[in-house]
Amino acid sequence: MIYQHIAGLIQQAIESELIEKEDSIYVRNQVINLLHLDSFPKEVETSTVDTIPNILENIITYAVEHNIIQDIFDEKEILTANIMNCFIDRPSVINQKFNEKYKQSPVEATDYFYDLSKSSNYIQMNRIAKNISFKVKSPYGDMDITINLSKPEKDPKQIKLEQAMKRDVNYPTCLLCKENEGYAGRIGHPARANHRIIKIPLLGENWHLQYSPYVYYNEHSILLSEEHRDMKIDWDTFKRLLTFTEKFPHYFIGSNSDLPIVGGSILSHDHYQAGRYEFTMTKAEDAFAFELNKFPEIDASILKWPISVIRLKGDQIDRLVTAADYILNTWRHYSDPSAHIRAFTETTPHNTITPIARYRNGRFELDLALRNNRTSDEHPLGIFHPHEDVHHIKKENIGLIEVMGLAVLPARLKDELTEIQKYLLGEPSNVADYHHEWAEQLLSKYRNITDTMQAGKIIQDELGSKFVKVLEDAGVFKERAAFERFIATLNK
Repeated sequence: MIYQHIAGLIQQAIESELIEKEDSIYVRNQVINLLHLDSFPKEVETSTVDTIPNILENIITYAVEHNIIQDIFDEKEILTANIMNCFIDRPSVINQKFNEKYKQSPVEATDYFYDLSKSSNYIQMNRIAKNISFKVKSPYGDMDITINLSKPEKDPKQIKLEQAMKRDVNYPTCLLCKENEGYAGRIGHPARANHRIIKIPLLGENWHLQYSPYVYYNEHSILLSEEHRDMKIDWDTFKRLLTFTEKFPHYFIGSNSDLPIVGGSILSHDHYQAGRYEFTMTKAEDAFAFELNKFPEIDASILKWPISVIRLKGDQIDRLVTAADYILNTWRHYSDPSAHIRAFTETTPHNTITPIARYRNGRFELDLALRNNRTSDEHPLGIFHPHEDVHHIKKENIGLIEVMGLAVLPARLKDELTEIQKYLLGEPSNVADYHHEWAEQLLSKYRNITDTMQAGKIIQDELGSKFVKVLEDAGVFKERAAFERFIATLNK
């Protein structure tokens, strides 16, 4: 069967336009070498007809069964990536094709690169399909909920091997560095042999576009700095984001904040996230508009959104950038004890911004989500962080994706919610201790539930309500009057 799988993989690669038919023998020889095979039959009567990810799984099963690799996650990932690397052009060729297609249209260029990233199995489509995703109505619009099942959990054997093989290796410096392109990987560092990036010059610097291996939304992409440096929100950030939307008007782009608690998972490498998706926050209505006295040509408003967001609209990038920078610098030094906002604890800063840029309806837009990472005895994980009553659902940082209205929830919830569903239906169940209070509340609110689909819908809706509460906790201004005090400061 291994020869049928190899033949099937080559056929699928041809159909996906990864390679030409004339490349078949070359690619085949590269693959059989990786599988420690000395030859290949002159004829293979039938070839496996399946998707590239499924065929790869069959090949990896063969490799494990024949002791080519151990049955360990990282070793399987390394071999998978190295096999697919045989089918992918070198970075210079891919960049050349991208730029040629960009001359026709930015959409054609990103379509090419996104399809390549999926066909090459860099984007893990089989695993992404395991995610549980749905929409839930809320007072702010339909929230996106995703229970993240795409990233496999490490088994004890893998963890033990990582500990045994732990080495003082700092290459690549981090998971986002450009040096990951083509890197074979090692135990404890992801395989990236089939990884490619596109160079995007911005403001005299080289930045690089890639797609996330585990996309949470359509064309979920990452724009990373060529230089390994800490994330920073400043004038240059706003200018880069808006300039990117000028280059790729069909994409939004945003940045996590640059402080712990309210920032993303990787603060050590300057990067942004982009994509071709309209989040619920994008469609949010204005709660009210206001004047920015120093920038009368810019339309400013406060969004009807649980996170505290200022939306700026304008025709000129530089004026938007200057206005955003003014708001950022004012916010960094702004305190309002009545709203529990303090800009500093001694010399430690607390205020920053999560910015999101887009080009829409012929104008540039810049959303500025105001963030504060101060903690207290009552809220040791953060005053403007998910509070304890929602930790059983979401305890992690609220980053850019959540700010825009997409909940990325932990995998544990899949089984835990099933137990709560059983509990609501009066069936034997094993509800986790930290869900007991919530389960009792649901049972009191929804009595005499007998239908499985009804119970599932109730849990989804209530999960959405929990996520809205998570975002409301993260909002720095709970009342309009508090927001108006900040606006008055901006207009002094």
